[in-house]
Amino acid sequence: QLQASGGGLVQAGGSLRLSCAASGGTFSTYFMAWFRQAPGKEREFVARITWSGSRLYYADAVKGRFTISRDNAKNTVYLQMNSLKPEDTAVYHCAADLKGRYGSTWWDYDYWGQGTLVTVSS
Repeated sequence: QLQASGGGLVQAGGSLRLSCAASGGTFSTYFMAWFRQAPGKEREFVARITWSGSRLYYADAVKGRFTISRDNAKNTVYLQMNSLKPEDTAVYHCAADLKGRYGSTWWDYDYWGQGTLVTVSS
C-alpha cells in the first residue's frame, strides 16, 4: 500500500515536498516513481528512482526543479518540488515497480498511491 501526502496550494515560484509512505511489502527492493495528472489530461511521468537511489530520471518538464529521493529505512519516497509553475498543478501519484522495469509509462508500475493534489497559483 502506498500513501501519498504533502500536496497543497502554493504560489508560483514556491516549493512543496511530497512524501509517499509504503507498507506491506519490501520497499527497499522496489523502483519508485512519481506521476501526475492534470484535469482533463492523461497521467504523465514525472520522476523515477532505483531501489538504491543510485539512478534517477526526470521528465524534461521538471528537470532542474524537482528532486526525487528515498529513505529505505522509513519506507518513504519523496519529491521535492521547487520553482513551481501553474502548469505543475495536478494530482501527484507515487507508484511502485516490483519487477525492475525502470520505465516511464504507467503500465511499468504495479502499485499506485491514491494521489495528493498540488495547486500552483499564478
